[in-house]
Amino acid sequence: MSGTPPKDPFEERLSGALREAGDGFDTDRAALVAAGRSLGRRAALRRRAGILGGAAGIALIGVGGALVLPGAGPDDGAAHRASAAAGPATRPERAPAAFTSGELLREFKAVLPRARFSGEEAQGTGARTLPYARLVLDDGRGAAAVGIGFARLEPGSAGVREATRCPDRALTPHDSCVTERLPDGSVLTVFQGYEYPDRRVDTKWWSADLVTARGLHISLSEWNSPAEKGAPVSRPEPPLSAAQLRKAVTAGVWRRVADTLPDPAKQGTRPPAPPSVPGEAVRATLARLLPRSAKVVAQGAQETEFAHVVVYDGRGRSLVQVNVQPRTPGDRWEEGAAEPLPDGSLVLTSRAPGEKGGPGVVQWTADTLRPGGLRVVVSAFNSGTQHGAATRDTPALTMAQLEAITLSPEWDALL
Repeated sequence: MSGTPPKDPFEERLSGALREAGDGFDTDRAALVAAGRSLGRRAALRRRAGILGGAAGIALIGVGGALVLPGAGPDDGAAHRASAAAGPATRPERAPAAFTSGELLREFKAVLPRARFSGEEAQGTGARTLPYARLVLDDGRGAAAVGIGFARLEPGSAGVREATRCPDRALTPHDSCVTERLPDGSVLTVFQGYEYPDRRVDTKWWSADLVTARGLHISLSEWNSPAEKGAPVSRPEPPLSAAQLRKAVTAGVWRRVADTLPDPAKQGTRPPAPPSVPGEAVRATLARLLPRSAKVVAQGAQETEFAHVVVYDGRGRSLVQVNVQPRTPGDRWEEGAAEPLPDGSLVLTSRAPGEKGGPGVVQWTADTLRPGGLRVVVSAFNSGTQHGAATRDTPALTMAQLEAITLSPEWDALL
């Protein structure tokens, strides 16, 4: 039977990372895009989830919204600064100084190469949205969009690991990605890749993500175009080199900006996190359930719920990926188009063109929902990557094999 292909699991994981980064915040798409996909990304961060990226992006790829601080005023820092100065005499600690949008833009331009600036936008730390700054930089070699955004993650959380992890090349093509731990315990990741994985437009997207030991997340992104999307390439590469990105994102002022954001550890009782399945367990289970003819030649997993393998059966490589999600209350599924099984499970299958633009790539998917709410989605492609050209006529797994994998009782044992 046929149906609508499932949502990109990266986008769903990115949404989860954003929920963590902005626990207690509201969303506003325009500001998030300004802050960059990187915030909350790598969260499959496309790469990383997918920022201004990132990715993050996080670019938060296909996921919207800036996050809004509860209780903050709308006047971009002035009221916040005044209230901090005149606050209760018994404050246990001094509140971090606020930054207006003008101050944030001034500090941002100070860490960038000498250039003409236009299209300047920013949100200071005293407003209801997360702080960010973005502008168009022209150093004489072509106009380029550059942006910086800030968030705060819980130290040691999955969001921190996703925000600082390099993507798998099988899922996100890129030229370079380097992660390093700094002497103070911060983790820095510098990524050099592309806005479009299929390279249908040669827009380059480079980013630097810094997460401190206290969970402060600073994300800087740049493009070789005056806009992230929808503008022609204006120069061979973005204006900042990898070394310049590193220097700019580690400037001490940014930690003071991020320090104005609420500390997750001090936000009181949180609602319980939705259940999740470790990505490594998902990967191992998928590998065990593959037919013997499918030899695994590459594999990887995200922090939770998502994993992939590349298999070879003598007729070309084939990417197989799986997303395992305990269903949360209020979720809706296309039950009307699904086939019910005797045990109450629902099965939805589809054959569709690949979503990442690889020439001739097709995607076969089996999507199942258990009576208890567990959802397992397995997709196979006729290529070793979604963004590369087809390497065979059909995926290495048949639709019947995909269905059998999704309905295996081994998935239930992961909960």
